Amino acid sequence: MHAFAALLDSLIYTRSRNAKLKLIADYLRATPDPDRGWAMAALTGEIDIPGVKPAVIRALIEARVDPVLFRMSRDYVGDTAETVALLWPNPAPAPADDPLTITQAVERLLRLSRSDAPAALAAMLDRSDAEERYALLKMATGGMRIGVSARLAKTALAQAFELDVEAVEEVWHGIDPPYAALFAWGAGTAPQPTAHDVPVFRPFMLAHPLEDVRVDLADYAAEWKWDGIRVQIVHVAGQTRLYSRTGDDVTGSFPDVAAAFTEPGAVDGELLVKGDAQGGALDDGAGAASFNALQQRLGRKVVSQKMLADYPAFVRLYDILVDGEEDLRALPWTERRGRLEAFFPRLDPDRFDISPVIEATDFTDLETIRAGSRDAAIEGVMLKRRDSAYTGGRRAGLWYKWKRDPLTADCVMMYAQRGNGRRSSWYSDYTFGCWTDEGELLPVGKAYSGITDEELKMLDKFVRNHTLNRFGPVREVEKSLVLEIAFDSIHESKRHKSGIAMRFPRIARIRTDKPAAEADQLATLKRLIT
Repeated sequence: MHAFAALLDSLIYTRSRNAKLKLIADYLRATPDPDRGWAMAALTGEIDIPGVKPAVIRALIEARVDPVLFRMSRDYVGDTAETVALLWPNPAPAPADDPLTITQAVERLLRLSRSDAPAALAAMLDRSDAEERYALLKMATGGMRIGVSARLAKTALAQAFELDVEAVEEVWHGIDPPYAALFAWGAGTAPQPTAHDVPVFRPFMLAHPLEDVRVDLADYAAEWKWDGIRVQIVHVAGQTRLYSRTGDDVTGSFPDVAAAFTEPGAVDGELLVKGDAQGGALDDGAGAASFNALQQRLGRKVVSQKMLADYPAFVRLYDILVDGEEDLRALPWTERRGRLEAFFPRLDPDRFDISPVIEATDFTDLETIRAGSRDAAIEGVMLKRRDSAYTGGRRAGLWYKWKRDPLTADCVMMYAQRGNGRRSSWYSDYTFGCWTDEGELLPVGKAYSGITDEELKMLDKFVRNHTLNRFGPVREVEKSLVLEIAFDSIHESKRHKSGIAMRFPRIARIRTDKPAAEADQLATLKRLIT
Protein backbone atom coordinates (compact mmCIF):
# COMPACT_ATOMS: atom_id res chain seq x y z
CA MET A 1 0.00 0.00 0.00
CA HIS A 2 2.93 2.32 0.73
CA ALA A 3 4.16 2.29 -2.88
CA PHE A 4 0.64 2.92 -4.21
CA ALA A 5 0.18 5.77 -1.73
CA ALA A 6 3.45 7.29 -2.93
CA LEU A 7 2.24 6.98 -6.54
CA LEU A 8 -1.01 8.81 -5.77
CA ASP A 9 0.86 11.54 -3.91
CA SER A 10 3.18 12.07 -6.88
CA LEU A 11 0.31 12.08 -9.38
CA ILE A 12 -1.61 14.72 -7.42
CA TYR A 13 1.30 17.16 -7.63
CA THR A 14 2.23 16.40 -11.25
CA ARG A 15 0.61 18.40 -14.05
CA SER A 16 2.53 17.06 -17.05
CA ARG A 17 0.75 14.27 -18.92
CA ASN A 18 4.04 12.64 -19.93
CA ALA A 19 5.29 12.78 -16.35
CA LYS A 20 2.07 11.09 -15.13
CA LEU A 21 2.49 8.37 -17.76
CA LYS A 22 6.05 7.70 -16.61
CA LEU A 23 5.07 7.58 -12.94
CA ILE A 24 2.36 4.98 -13.57
CA ALA A 25 4.49 2.96 -16.00
CA ASP A 26 7.42 2.83 -13.55
CA TYR A 27 5.07 1.70 -10.78
CA LEU A 28 3.54 -1.06 -12.91
CA ARG A 29 6.94 -2.41 -13.92
CA ALA A 30 8.23 -2.42 -10.35
CA THR A 31 5.11 -3.83 -8.64
CA PRO A 32 4.31 -7.57 -8.62
CA ASP A 33 1.00 -9.24 -9.41
CA PRO A 34 -1.71 -8.96 -8.26
CA ASP A 35 -1.00 -5.61 -6.53
CA ARG A 36 -0.39 -3.79 -9.80
CA GLY A 37 -3.62 -5.19 -11.22
CA TRP A 38 -5.66 -3.88 -8.30
CA ALA A 39 -3.83 -0.55 -8.61
CA MET A 40 -4.90 -0.34 -12.25
CA ALA A 41 -8.46 -1.20 -11.26
CA ALA A 42 -8.39 1.64 -8.74
CA LEU A 43 -6.96 4.15 -11.22
CA THR A 44 -9.57 3.22 -13.84
CA GLY A 45 -12.54 3.17 -11.45
CA GLU A 46 -13.13 -0.57 -11.75
CA ILE A 47 -13.28 -1.34 -8.01
CA ASP A 48 -16.72 -1.40 -6.39
CA ILE A 49 -16.79 -2.37 -2.72
CA PRO A 50 -20.45 -2.49 -1.62
CA GLY A 51 -19.66 -2.40 2.09
CA VAL A 52 -17.61 0.83 1.94
CA LYS A 53 -19.54 3.95 1.07
CA PRO A 54 -19.04 7.60 2.12
CA ALA A 55 -21.64 7.30 4.87
CA VAL A 56 -19.73 4.37 6.39
CA ILE A 57 -16.49 6.37 6.40
CA ARG A 58 -18.18 9.36 8.01
CA ALA A 59 -19.64 7.13 10.74
CA LEU A 60 -16.22 5.60 11.44
CA ILE A 61 -14.42 8.93 11.82
CA GLU A 62 -17.21 10.55 13.85
CA ALA A 63 -16.94 7.67 16.33
CA ARG A 64 -13.27 8.56 16.84
CA VAL A 65 -13.08 12.35 16.69
CA ASP A 66 -15.46 15.17 17.49
CA PRO A 67 -18.11 15.20 14.71
CA VAL A 68 -18.15 19.00 14.63
CA LEU A 69 -14.37 19.08 14.24
CA PHE A 70 -14.59 16.56 11.40
CA ARG A 71 -17.29 18.51 9.55
CA MET A 72 -15.46 21.80 9.92
CA SER A 73 -12.24 20.15 8.75
CA ARG A 74 -14.02 18.53 5.80
CA ASP A 75 -15.43 21.90 4.81
CA TYR A 76 -11.95 23.43 4.92
CA VAL A 77 -10.07 20.59 3.19
CA GLY A 78 -12.73 19.87 0.59
CA ASP A 79 -12.13 16.11 0.39
CA THR A 80 -13.47 13.42 2.74
CA ALA A 81 -10.67 10.90 2.20
CA GLU A 82 -7.95 13.47 2.85
CA THR A 83 -9.72 14.79 5.93
CA VAL A 84 -10.21 11.32 7.45
CA ALA A 85 -6.65 10.31 6.59
CA LEU A 86 -5.30 13.30 8.52
CA LEU A 87 -7.67 13.11 11.52
CA TRP A 88 -7.67 9.34 12.04
CA PRO A 89 -5.93 8.22 15.28
CA ASN A 90 -2.99 5.87 14.69
CA PRO A 91 -2.87 3.48 17.65
CA ALA A 92 -1.11 0.49 16.08
CA PRO A 93 0.85 1.08 12.86
CA ALA A 94 1.66 -2.04 10.85
CA PRO A 95 5.03 -3.65 11.59
CA ALA A 96 7.67 -3.12 8.90
CA ASP A 97 7.81 -6.84 8.14
CA ASP A 98 4.02 -7.11 7.66
CA PRO A 99 2.86 -4.12 5.59
CA LEU A 100 -0.71 -3.84 4.36
CA THR A 101 -0.89 -4.57 0.63
CA ILE A 102 -3.47 -3.48 -1.92
CA THR A 103 -4.40 -7.08 -2.57
CA GLN A 104 -5.02 -7.81 1.12
CA ALA A 105 -7.19 -4.72 1.47
CA VAL A 106 -9.29 -5.13 -1.67
CA GLU A 107 -9.83 -8.87 -1.55
CA ARG A 108 -10.79 -8.81 2.13
CA LEU A 109 -13.22 -5.92 1.74
CA LEU A 110 -14.80 -7.52 -1.33
CA ARG A 111 -15.45 -10.75 0.56
CA LEU A 112 -17.09 -9.12 3.56
CA SER A 113 -20.76 -8.23 4.00
CA ARG A 114 -21.99 -4.67 4.43
CA SER A 115 -22.20 -5.27 8.18
CA ASP A 116 -18.65 -6.64 8.53
CA ALA A 117 -16.77 -4.40 6.11
CA PRO A 118 -16.73 -1.22 8.29
CA ALA A 119 -14.88 -2.92 11.17
CA ALA A 120 -12.35 -4.43 8.76
CA LEU A 121 -11.78 -1.05 7.11
CA ALA A 122 -11.25 0.56 10.52
CA ALA A 123 -8.64 -2.07 11.41
CA MET A 124 -6.80 -1.36 8.16
CA LEU A 125 -6.87 2.38 8.81
CA ASP A 126 -5.49 1.75 12.32
CA ARG A 127 -2.39 0.06 10.92
CA SER A 128 -1.73 2.64 8.17
CA ASP A 129 -0.02 6.01 8.11
CA ALA A 130 -1.78 9.13 6.75
CA GLU A 131 -0.64 8.64 3.13
CA GLU A 132 -1.68 4.98 3.15
CA ARG A 133 -5.04 5.84 4.72
CA TYR A 134 -5.68 8.38 1.95
CA ALA A 135 -4.83 5.80 -0.74
CA LEU A 136 -6.97 3.12 0.92
CA LEU A 137 -10.02 5.37 1.22
CA LYS A 138 -9.71 6.67 -2.33
CA MET A 139 -9.40 3.13 -3.64
CA ALA A 140 -12.28 1.80 -1.53
CA THR A 141 -14.72 4.52 -2.59
CA GLY A 142 -13.65 4.70 -6.24
CA GLY A 143 -13.35 8.49 -6.22
CA MET A 144 -9.72 9.14 -7.14
CA ARG A 145 -9.92 12.68 -8.60
CA ILE A 146 -6.16 12.86 -9.06
CA GLY A 147 -6.06 14.07 -12.64
CA VAL A 148 -5.73 10.60 -14.17
CA SER A 149 -8.36 9.35 -16.61
CA ALA A 150 -8.95 5.67 -17.30
CA ARG A 151 -7.56 6.20 -20.80
CA LEU A 152 -4.35 7.74 -19.46
CA ALA A 153 -3.85 4.82 -17.04
CA LYS A 154 -4.30 2.31 -19.87
CA THR A 155 -1.90 4.29 -22.04
CA ALA A 156 0.67 4.10 -19.23
CA LEU A 157 0.20 0.33 -19.01
CA ALA A 158 0.70 0.03 -22.76
CA GLN A 159 3.87 2.12 -22.63
CA ALA A 160 5.21 0.18 -19.64
CA PHE A 161 5.14 -3.09 -21.58
CA GLU A 162 5.43 -1.79 -25.17
CA LEU A 163 1.88 -2.80 -26.07
CA ASP A 164 -0.57 -1.18 -28.47
CA VAL A 165 -2.95 0.94 -26.38
CA GLU A 166 -5.87 0.23 -28.72
CA ALA A 167 -5.29 -3.50 -28.26
CA VAL A 168 -5.24 -3.01 -24.49
CA GLU A 169 -8.45 -0.96 -24.63
CA GLU A 170 -10.16 -3.55 -26.82
CA VAL A 171 -9.78 -6.47 -24.40
CA TRP A 172 -9.82 -4.48 -21.16
CA HIS A 173 -13.50 -4.93 -20.35
CA GLY A 174 -13.43 -8.62 -21.17
CA ILE A 175 -10.88 -9.30 -18.39
CA ASP A 176 -11.68 -8.99 -14.70
CA PRO A 177 -9.39 -7.27 -12.16
CA PRO A 178 -6.60 -7.82 -11.28
CA TYR A 179 -6.03 -8.42 -15.02
CA ALA A 180 -3.67 -11.40 -14.72
CA ALA A 181 -4.04 -12.26 -18.43
CA LEU A 182 -3.26 -8.69 -19.44
CA PHE A 183 -0.08 -8.46 -17.39
CA ALA A 184 0.99 -11.93 -18.49
CA TRP A 185 0.68 -10.74 -22.10
CA GLY A 186 2.67 -7.62 -21.25
CA ALA A 187 5.39 -9.66 -19.55
CA GLY A 188 5.59 -12.01 -22.53
CA THR A 189 4.58 -15.12 -20.56
CA ALA A 190 1.17 -15.59 -22.25
CA PRO A 191 -0.39 -14.81 -25.64
CA GLN A 192 -2.45 -11.69 -26.32
CA PRO A 193 -6.06 -12.05 -25.09
CA THR A 194 -8.51 -12.05 -27.99
CA ALA A 195 -12.10 -10.99 -28.56
CA HIS A 196 -13.31 -14.25 -30.12
CA ASP A 197 -15.02 -15.64 -27.03
CA VAL A 198 -15.66 -12.53 -24.94
CA PRO A 199 -17.92 -9.54 -25.76
CA VAL A 200 -15.11 -6.99 -25.45
CA PHE A 201 -15.28 -3.22 -25.78
CA ARG A 202 -13.75 -1.57 -28.84
CA PRO A 203 -12.69 2.09 -28.58
CA PHE A 204 -15.25 4.45 -30.07
CA MET A 205 -14.42 6.64 -33.03
CA LEU A 206 -14.84 10.22 -31.86
CA ALA A 207 -15.30 13.57 -33.59
CA HIS A 208 -13.62 16.95 -33.47
CA PRO A 209 -15.80 20.06 -33.01
CA LEU A 210 -16.52 21.82 -36.31
CA GLU A 211 -14.95 25.24 -35.82
CA ASP A 212 -14.59 27.67 -38.74
CA VAL A 213 -14.53 24.76 -41.20
CA ARG A 214 -16.73 24.23 -44.26
CA VAL A 215 -16.66 20.79 -45.82
CA ASP A 216 -17.69 19.45 -49.21
CA LEU A 217 -20.68 17.13 -48.91
CA ALA A 218 -19.28 15.14 -51.81
CA ASP A 219 -16.61 14.01 -49.34
CA TYR A 220 -18.66 14.02 -46.14
CA ALA A 221 -21.97 12.46 -45.15
CA ALA A 222 -24.19 14.32 -42.68
CA GLU A 223 -26.25 12.65 -39.93
CA TRP A 224 -28.15 13.98 -36.95
CA LYS A 225 -26.34 13.96 -33.63
CA TRP A 226 -28.97 12.49 -31.31
CA ASP A 227 -29.24 13.53 -27.68
CA GLY A 228 -28.94 10.22 -25.84
CA ILE A 229 -25.90 8.24 -24.74
CA ARG A 230 -23.52 6.64 -27.19
CA VAL A 231 -23.38 2.87 -26.79
CA GLN A 232 -21.65 -0.08 -28.34
CA ILE A 233 -23.58 -3.35 -28.41
CA VAL A 234 -21.61 -6.58 -28.71
CA HIS A 235 -22.89 -10.16 -29.06
CA VAL A 236 -20.35 -12.99 -28.93
CA ALA A 237 -20.74 -16.65 -27.92
CA GLY A 238 -24.30 -16.17 -26.70
CA GLN A 239 -23.44 -13.12 -24.55
CA THR A 240 -24.58 -9.53 -25.14
CA ARG A 241 -23.03 -6.46 -23.57
CA LEU A 242 -23.81 -2.76 -23.81
CA TYR A 243 -20.89 -0.40 -23.27
CA SER A 244 -20.94 3.36 -22.77
CA ARG A 245 -18.48 5.68 -24.50
CA THR A 246 -16.11 5.34 -21.54
CA GLY A 247 -16.28 1.55 -21.71
CA ASP A 248 -18.58 1.10 -18.71
CA ASP A 249 -20.83 -1.95 -18.88
CA VAL A 250 -24.44 -0.61 -18.81
CA THR A 251 -26.13 -3.89 -19.76
CA GLY A 252 -27.88 -4.15 -16.39
CA SER A 253 -29.63 -0.81 -16.87
CA PHE A 254 -31.00 -1.79 -20.29
CA PRO A 255 -31.85 -5.51 -20.22
CA ASP A 256 -34.64 -4.96 -22.77
CA VAL A 257 -32.16 -3.76 -25.40
CA ALA A 258 -29.61 -6.48 -24.56
CA ALA A 259 -32.21 -9.22 -24.85
CA ALA A 260 -33.22 -7.97 -28.31
CA PHE A 261 -29.69 -8.02 -29.76
CA THR A 262 -28.86 -11.65 -30.57
CA GLU A 263 -26.97 -11.34 -33.86
CA PRO A 264 -23.21 -12.00 -33.59
CA GLY A 265 -21.43 -8.72 -34.15
CA ALA A 266 -20.80 -5.24 -32.75
CA VAL A 267 -22.63 -2.00 -33.57
CA ASP A 268 -22.31 1.64 -32.58
CA GLY A 269 -25.40 3.75 -31.90
CA GLU A 270 -27.30 6.16 -29.68
CA LEU A 271 -29.31 4.82 -26.77
CA LEU A 272 -32.64 6.66 -26.56
CA VAL A 273 -36.10 6.35 -25.04
CA LYS A 274 -39.20 6.27 -27.21
CA GLY A 275 -41.19 9.44 -27.58
CA ASP A 276 -44.22 7.68 -26.13
CA ALA A 277 -44.73 4.50 -24.17
CA GLN A 278 -47.09 2.89 -26.64
CA GLY A 279 -44.47 0.72 -28.31
CA GLY A 280 -44.65 -0.16 -31.96
CA ALA A 281 -42.05 -0.16 -34.72
CA LEU A 282 -39.79 2.87 -35.01
CA ASP A 283 -39.60 5.18 -38.00
CA ASP A 284 -36.24 6.48 -39.22
CA GLY A 285 -35.49 9.89 -37.74
CA ALA A 286 -38.48 9.90 -35.38
CA GLY A 287 -39.79 8.43 -32.17
CA ALA A 288 -37.16 9.65 -29.69
CA ALA A 289 -37.94 11.46 -26.46
CA SER A 290 -35.69 14.05 -24.80
CA PHE A 291 -32.64 13.15 -22.73
CA ASN A 292 -34.69 13.87 -19.63
CA ALA A 293 -36.72 10.71 -20.31
CA LEU A 294 -33.56 8.64 -20.78
CA GLN A 295 -32.23 9.83 -17.43
CA GLN A 296 -34.98 7.87 -15.68
CA ARG A 297 -33.18 4.69 -16.78
CA LEU A 298 -29.52 5.66 -16.35
CA GLY A 299 -27.52 4.20 -13.48
CA ARG A 300 -30.17 1.76 -12.32
CA LYS A 301 -28.85 -1.66 -11.36
CA VAL A 302 -32.37 -3.06 -11.05
CA VAL A 303 -35.00 -1.99 -13.58
CA SER A 304 -38.63 -2.61 -12.66
CA GLN A 305 -41.26 -3.78 -15.12
CA LYS A 306 -43.01 -0.42 -14.70
CA MET A 307 -39.81 1.42 -15.63
CA LEU A 308 -39.37 -0.80 -18.69
CA ALA A 309 -42.94 -0.03 -19.76
CA ASP A 310 -42.89 3.70 -18.99
CA TYR A 311 -39.49 4.39 -20.55
CA PRO A 312 -38.91 1.81 -23.31
CA ALA A 313 -35.37 2.07 -24.63
CA PHE A 314 -34.13 1.62 -28.18
CA VAL A 315 -30.91 2.20 -30.11
CA ARG A 316 -30.53 4.36 -33.19
CA LEU A 317 -27.67 2.76 -35.10
CA TYR A 318 -24.78 4.79 -36.50
CA ASP A 319 -22.21 2.21 -37.58
CA ILE A 320 -21.22 -1.44 -37.64
CA LEU A 321 -17.85 -2.60 -36.35
CA VAL A 322 -18.14 -6.39 -36.58
CA ASP A 323 -20.50 -8.58 -38.59
CA GLY A 324 -20.39 -12.16 -37.32
CA GLU A 325 -16.64 -12.72 -36.94
CA GLU A 326 -15.68 -10.23 -39.67
CA ASP A 327 -14.06 -7.03 -38.41
CA LEU A 328 -15.31 -4.18 -40.61
CA ARG A 329 -13.51 -1.27 -38.99
CA ALA A 330 -10.91 -0.94 -41.74
CA LEU A 331 -13.58 -0.44 -44.41
CA PRO A 332 -14.53 3.08 -45.52
CA TRP A 333 -17.68 4.62 -44.03
CA THR A 334 -19.68 4.15 -47.27
CA GLU A 335 -19.06 0.39 -47.26
CA ARG A 336 -19.77 0.08 -43.54
CA ARG A 337 -23.02 2.00 -44.04
CA GLY A 338 -24.04 -0.53 -46.67
CA ARG A 339 -23.17 -3.41 -44.37
CA LEU A 340 -25.14 -1.78 -41.54
CA GLU A 341 -28.23 -1.45 -43.76
CA ALA A 342 -27.88 -5.13 -44.66
CA PHE A 343 -27.37 -6.13 -41.01
CA PHE A 344 -30.27 -4.08 -39.62
CA PRO A 345 -33.18 -6.23 -40.99
CA ARG A 346 -31.97 -9.09 -38.75
CA LEU A 347 -32.71 -6.99 -35.64
CA ASP A 348 -35.91 -6.35 -33.70
CA PRO A 349 -37.50 -3.24 -35.31
CA ASP A 350 -39.09 -2.39 -31.97
CA ARG A 351 -35.65 -1.87 -30.43
CA PHE A 352 -33.44 -0.73 -33.30
CA ASP A 353 -33.47 1.68 -36.22
CA ILE A 354 -30.84 3.49 -38.31
CA SER A 355 -29.92 7.13 -38.02
CA PRO A 356 -30.82 8.62 -41.42
CA VAL A 357 -28.39 10.48 -43.63
CA ILE A 358 -29.40 14.14 -44.00
CA GLU A 359 -30.19 15.02 -47.58
CA ALA A 360 -28.58 18.39 -48.34
CA THR A 361 -27.45 19.80 -51.69
CA ASP A 362 -24.42 21.58 -50.25
CA PHE A 363 -22.98 22.96 -47.01
CA THR A 364 -25.09 26.11 -47.18
CA ASP A 365 -28.23 24.00 -47.47
CA LEU A 366 -27.04 21.93 -44.48
CA GLU A 367 -26.59 25.12 -42.44
CA THR A 368 -30.23 25.97 -43.05
CA ILE A 369 -31.37 22.47 -42.07
CA ARG A 370 -29.26 22.53 -38.90
CA ALA A 371 -30.61 25.94 -37.90
CA GLY A 372 -34.11 24.45 -37.73
CA SER A 373 -33.11 21.41 -35.66
CA ARG A 374 -34.33 22.55 -32.24
CA ASP A 375 -35.87 19.13 -31.64
CA ALA A 376 -35.94 17.59 -28.16
CA ALA A 377 -33.86 14.60 -29.26
CA ILE A 378 -31.43 16.34 -31.63
CA GLU A 379 -28.14 17.72 -30.32
CA GLY A 380 -26.68 18.80 -33.65
CA VAL A 381 -25.14 17.35 -36.81
CA MET A 382 -22.37 14.82 -37.44
CA LEU A 383 -20.16 15.05 -40.52
CA LYS A 384 -18.35 11.84 -41.46
CA ARG A 385 -15.78 11.52 -44.19
CA ARG A 386 -17.12 8.97 -46.63
CA ASP A 387 -13.77 7.19 -47.04
CA SER A 388 -12.95 7.09 -43.30
CA ALA A 389 -12.14 3.83 -41.57
CA TYR A 390 -13.50 3.33 -38.04
CA THR A 391 -10.51 4.27 -35.88
CA GLY A 392 -10.60 4.61 -32.10
CA GLY A 393 -10.22 8.10 -30.65
CA ARG A 394 -10.26 11.45 -32.46
CA ARG A 395 -8.48 11.64 -35.80
CA ALA A 396 -8.18 15.01 -37.48
CA GLY A 397 -10.34 15.58 -40.54
CA LEU A 398 -12.36 12.35 -40.38
CA TRP A 399 -15.43 13.05 -38.24
CA TYR A 400 -16.79 16.40 -37.08
CA LYS A 401 -19.53 17.20 -34.56
CA TRP A 402 -21.48 20.38 -35.25
CA LYS A 403 -23.56 20.94 -32.13
CA ARG A 404 -26.54 23.24 -32.29
CA ASP A 405 -26.04 26.68 -30.80
CA PRO A 406 -26.60 26.69 -27.04
CA LEU A 407 -29.48 28.45 -25.34
CA THR A 408 -28.61 31.18 -22.85
CA ALA A 409 -30.22 32.81 -19.84
CA ASP A 410 -29.18 35.55 -17.45
CA CYS A 411 -29.37 34.17 -13.91
CA VAL A 412 -28.53 35.43 -10.43
CA MET A 413 -25.93 33.69 -8.27
CA MET A 414 -27.60 32.43 -5.08
CA TYR A 415 -25.24 29.93 -3.42
CA ALA A 416 -21.63 28.78 -3.74
CA GLN A 417 -19.63 25.79 -2.59
CA ARG A 418 -15.99 24.81 -2.72
CA GLY A 419 -14.93 22.50 -5.51
CA ASN A 420 -12.97 19.26 -5.32
CA GLY A 421 -9.37 18.33 -6.01
CA ARG A 422 -7.33 21.33 -7.11
CA ARG A 423 -10.37 23.58 -6.66
CA SER A 424 -10.99 22.50 -3.06
CA SER A 425 -9.89 25.87 -1.65
CA TRP A 426 -11.91 27.93 -4.15
CA TYR A 427 -15.62 28.64 -4.23
CA SER A 428 -16.10 27.28 -7.73
CA ASP A 429 -19.55 25.59 -7.75
CA TYR A 430 -22.37 28.08 -8.18
CA THR A 431 -26.13 27.70 -7.81
CA PHE A 432 -28.10 30.31 -9.74
CA GLY A 433 -31.74 31.26 -10.12
CA CYS A 434 -34.37 33.25 -12.03
CA TRP A 435 -37.27 35.39 -10.93
CA THR A 436 -40.89 34.28 -10.59
CA ASP A 437 -43.76 36.61 -11.46
CA GLU A 438 -44.10 37.29 -7.73
CA GLY A 439 -40.50 38.48 -7.48
CA GLU A 440 -39.12 35.34 -5.80
CA LEU A 441 -35.74 33.98 -6.87
CA LEU A 442 -35.83 30.21 -7.44
CA PRO A 443 -32.79 28.01 -8.21
CA VAL A 444 -32.75 26.74 -11.79
CA GLY A 445 -29.32 25.11 -12.03
CA LYS A 446 -25.74 24.68 -10.88
CA ALA A 447 -22.54 25.21 -12.86
CA TYR A 448 -18.80 25.05 -12.27
CA SER A 449 -17.33 25.17 -15.77
CA GLY A 450 -16.81 27.76 -18.49
CA ILE A 451 -14.72 30.24 -16.52
CA THR A 452 -11.04 31.13 -16.71
CA ASP A 453 -8.67 31.06 -13.71
CA GLU A 454 -8.91 34.83 -13.43
CA GLU A 455 -12.72 34.70 -13.47
CA LEU A 456 -12.60 31.95 -10.82
CA LYS A 457 -10.55 34.25 -8.57
CA MET A 458 -13.04 37.07 -9.14
CA LEU A 459 -16.06 34.89 -8.30
CA ASP A 460 -14.33 33.39 -5.26
CA LYS A 461 -13.63 36.91 -3.96
CA PHE A 462 -17.27 37.90 -4.56
CA VAL A 463 -18.50 34.90 -2.58
CA ARG A 464 -16.20 35.59 0.37
CA ASN A 465 -17.07 39.29 0.46
CA HIS A 466 -20.83 38.92 -0.04
CA THR A 467 -21.74 35.92 2.13
CA LEU A 468 -25.11 36.23 3.89
CA ASN A 469 -25.44 32.79 5.53
CA ARG A 470 -23.59 29.50 5.83
CA PHE A 471 -25.17 26.04 5.63
CA GLY A 472 -22.33 23.61 6.24
CA PRO A 473 -20.07 23.83 3.16
CA VAL A 474 -22.58 26.01 1.28
CA ARG A 475 -22.58 29.81 1.40
CA GLU A 476 -25.62 31.90 0.57
CA VAL A 477 -24.52 35.08 -1.17
CA GLU A 478 -25.98 38.51 -1.78
CA LYS A 479 -28.32 38.29 -4.79
CA SER A 480 -26.53 40.93 -6.86
CA LEU A 481 -24.30 39.15 -9.41
CA VAL A 482 -25.68 38.04 -12.79
CA LEU A 483 -24.19 35.09 -14.68
CA GLU A 484 -24.99 34.39 -18.31
CA ILE A 485 -25.59 30.63 -18.40
CA ALA A 486 -25.32 28.61 -21.59
CA PHE A 487 -27.13 25.25 -21.75
CA ASP A 488 -28.05 22.68 -24.37
CA SER A 489 -31.71 22.24 -23.53
CA ILE A 490 -34.21 22.57 -20.71
CA HIS A 491 -36.77 20.10 -19.41
CA GLU A 492 -39.56 19.82 -16.87
CA SER A 493 -38.44 18.43 -13.52
CA LYS A 494 -40.57 17.38 -10.56
CA ARG A 495 -37.46 17.20 -8.35
CA HIS A 496 -36.80 20.93 -8.44
CA LYS A 497 -38.92 23.68 -6.91
CA SER A 498 -38.57 25.75 -10.07
CA GLY A 499 -40.06 22.87 -12.10
CA ILE A 500 -37.21 22.86 -14.64
CA ALA A 501 -33.79 21.30 -15.16
CA MET A 502 -31.04 22.50 -17.49
CA ARG A 503 -28.91 20.14 -19.56
CA PHE A 504 -25.15 20.86 -19.48
CA PRO A 505 -25.26 24.32 -17.90
CA ARG A 506 -22.00 26.29 -17.98
CA ILE A 507 -21.02 29.88 -17.33
CA ALA A 508 -20.76 31.85 -20.56
CA ARG A 509 -20.14 35.34 -19.10
CA ILE A 510 -20.07 37.24 -15.84
CA ARG A 511 -22.59 40.07 -16.33
CA THR A 512 -21.21 42.79 -14.04
CA ASP A 513 -22.95 45.23 -16.38
CA LYS A 514 -26.44 43.93 -15.62
CA PRO A 515 -28.51 44.58 -12.46
CA ALA A 516 -29.85 41.45 -10.76
CA ALA A 517 -33.42 42.76 -11.10
CA GLU A 518 -33.05 42.49 -14.89
CA ALA A 519 -32.13 38.80 -14.90
CA ASP A 520 -34.47 36.44 -16.74
CA GLN A 521 -37.91 35.38 -15.56
CA LEU A 522 -38.64 31.72 -14.81
CA ALA A 523 -41.53 31.93 -17.28
CA THR A 524 -39.03 32.79 -20.03
CA LEU A 525 -37.07 29.60 -19.37
CA LYS A 526 -40.23 27.48 -19.23
CA ARG A 527 -41.09 28.61 -22.76
CA LEU A 528 -37.84 26.95 -23.90
CA ILE A 529 -38.86 23.50 -22.61
CA THR A 530 -38.66 20.84 -25.33
